[in-house]
Amino acid sequence: MAHSPAFLQIVNDAKTRIEEIDINGYKKMLAAGEKPVLVDTREESEWAAGHAKGAVHLSKGVIERDVETKIPDKNTKMVLYCGGGFRSALAADNLQKMGYTSVISLDGGWRAYTQAGLPVER
Repeated sequence: MAHSPAFLQIVNDAKTRIEEIDINGYKKMLAAGEKPVLVDTREESEWAAGHAKGAVHLSKGVIERDVETKIPDKNTKMVLYCGGGFRSALAADNLQKMGYTSVISLDGGWRAYTQAGLPVER
């Protein structure tokens, strides 16, 4: 998908402040026994079409409003994903501003997750 320059500018700005991990890094986390909360930040229609097994759905439109209810411990390790890693970067930046200390954006997002053959639910 082609993104507008202004959107890319705010995403790139957010990426200067957040931690990102690629799919291989995520798989290494799992192999090491880490169990971060996987958070799907995509829209409801994207979630309904398929999502990572065990993921929590907090779309970009509501994550800041609802995260404290679903994930009240601000030290919880979370890996956020969207379609490709842009919306999740914006969400990670905002969660850090809200005091969450261990938020990671999955670079490559849903596309990388599914291409890696990781488990999905429909």
